Amino acid sequence: MDFQVVVLAGGTSKNLLPLVSKEVPKALLPVANRPVLSYVLEQLELSNLKDLIVVVEGEDAAIHVGGWISNAYVDRLHVEVATVHEEVGTAGALRAIAHHLTANDILVVSGDLVFDVPPGALAAAHRKHNAVVTTMLCPAPISGPTESGSSGGKDKIKKPRRYNIIGLDPSKQFLLHIATGAEVEKDIRIQKSILRAVGQMEIRADLMDAHMYAFKRSVLQEVLDEKDEFQSLKDDVLPYLVRSQLKSEVLFNGVPQTEENGNEKVSSQNNQAVVSRIMANASTPSFHELSSGYNGSTHVRRIHKCCAYIASESRYCQRLNSIQAFSDINRDVIGDASHLSGYSFSAHNNIIHPSAQLGTRTTVGPHCMLWEGSQMGDKCSVKRSVIGRHCRIGSNVKVVNSVVMNHVTIGDGCSIHGSVICSNAQLQERAVLKDCQVGAGFVVTAGSEHKGESLARK
Repeated sequence: MDFQVVVLAGGTSKNLLPLVSKEVPKALLPVANRPVLSYVLEQLELSNLKDLIVVVEGEDAAIHVGGWISNAYVDRLHVEVATVHEEVGTAGALRAIAHHLTANDILVVSGDLVFDVPPGALAAAHRKHNAVVTTMLCPAPISGPTESGSSGGKDKIKKPRRYNIIGLDPSKQFLLHIATGAEVEKDIRIQKSILRAVGQMEIRADLMDAHMYAFKRSVLQEVLDEKDEFQSLKDDVLPYLVRSQLKSEVLFNGVPQTEENGNEKVSSQNNQAVVSRIMANASTPSFHELSSGYNGSTHVRRIHKCCAYIASESRYCQRLNSIQAFSDINRDVIGDASHLSGYSFSAHNNIIHPSAQLGTRTTVGPHCMLWEGSQMGDKCSVKRSVIGRHCRIGSNVKVVNSVVMNHVTIGDGCSIHGSVICSNAQLQERAVLKDCQVGAGFVVTAGSEHKGESLARK
């Protein structure tokens, strides 16, 4: 398809501490005992997009990510790992590797996506419309932060979160407006030129920007060069391209003119309603063509198309960009979205590795995973949880709605609810954790109780 693919794998994201470290960067965080980056790479492989640049922030993280890719995808993908400075932002990362970009079109994918939407579908939509940018939009996940912000608990009500305010044309193919970040909470201002051209616009607040974009390389590089203050693709580059699609330079007798910049204000309280403005020059099958102005040599307007590809509601798409999301995604991939795991679940709807050992009267319930070489003592209970490789778990231990990574030691009588325990951590006997995160190598002392805490070595 002649797309160059860039995977933005990040580094050691601060909002994922203490789960991430120099040894386990964000891209290698486990989802159902597989690095999160593997979900992106396998979807690209399925779309026959096998020539990739994986961009990693920080040298240490790049070494670990590159080593894992070399082992896992040898003879399957052609991957170049590029290192950039930490905290450069997504636009900054692309700016730093711009000299590697040579294809006409660039597919940019966030390395923290867990999804089953074919990337090739986005690429095809981009080519179909000859767009300068096409963004993938997915239905906002029903699993979001709990009201209390904790990472577990089956009785807590989860409320859908508002991710973006999106404006679409009636065909739902063209992106007319996007508000992100702090702009989501403000009143919506719609350009008159857009409304005049398209006739009506549908405002949606139930869609999530999946952080997967197809760009026309020449336009992307022009924006990155001219707008060196832009740091984010989502918050800076994409809104800029959308705003300017019908107000690019107008050449009148060779002199650049600026199109009027009128706005229509729409109350944010009505942002889920359809905004319909039928005007004298109502919409046409291609409003971009209508807006292109005169074709004479003295009056030419440069316009461009910004498109959207909306994934079906039956598809799964979430970003692992917070501790809450880490817990939600692990729960989903061993639950309702188990097809993403790549594993075959048993008749009991769980996976117990053949090398794992269970004591007497120990139960591993549905939507659970107990992985290679792990051992559990007598009278233990595991519900809706993932347990990694070579863990040693004593007797009378309860694990509920939790993720336990590799080489973890858990003493007798421990109780773990809604928590994440990183590799090589140790819980001494009778420790109690609820909605906690335990960093790699940390020791939780015997008989201690912790709720809503982040426990890590200093």
